[in-house]
Amino acid sequence: MMKVWIVMPAYNEGKSIGEVIDGLHAEGWKDIIVIDDGSKDNTAEVAKSKGATVVKHQKNSGLGAALRTGLAKARELDADVAVTFDSDGQHDPKHVKKVIDVLEGYDLVIGVRYFVDAPFHKKIGNFWFNLVTRAMGGYFTDSQSGMRALNRHALGAVQIKSNRYEVSSEIVIIAKQEKLKLKEILVPCLFTQYSKARGTTIASGIRIFIGLIKLRLNRL
Repeated sequence: MMKVWIVMPAYNEGKSIGEVIDGLHAEGWKDIIVIDDGSKDNTAEVAKSKGATVVKHQKNSGLGAALRTGLAKARELDADVAVTFDSDGQHDPKHVKKVIDVLEGYDLVIGVRYFVDAPFHKKIGNFWFNLVTRAMGGYFTDSQSGMRALNRHALGAVQIKSNRYEVSSEIVIIAKQEKLKLKEILVPCLFTQYSKARGTTIASGIRIFIGLIKLRLNRL
């Protein structure tokens, strides 16, 4: 049987993560890795109470660092497939099977979000970072999506170096450089009042852009 691990980075997601894990369980996904990235709330406790395997960072190190830890843990647990999944409730657990099913014949599948009631600044930010990612060699419709499925080959090839939000672009760029077989599929992105308040701001967007420039220079 194929071993699938769900990889969930989390920072101060105690209000949402329990419900997200319950939704994954309801769809039959029991093997879940939560990377508690230095949370100051009860994220780790809630995740553990729901049966997740929790890896805790002592301090907040960023999305990239959390994904690096989570994918390394999936490799350690001998995963055939790892699915990255946001912990703020914006993804529908029903679509995990969809990205895994499409993975057959591909190395990396990214869920292209069609936004439902998304804030305008998030749409603009996503559009901008897609342009930057394409300019750096990673053409994808939605490079910033947090929902991805990676097979064993991709798990070995995608070695993350960045620590923060620029990781989403980095994964696409690495995939192109490593000549991984890529596929995009449509998935809904459900913005609740809670998830609307999370994620990137204009200031963090500037930091992401600077991080991408540094990433590009380091890979030259």
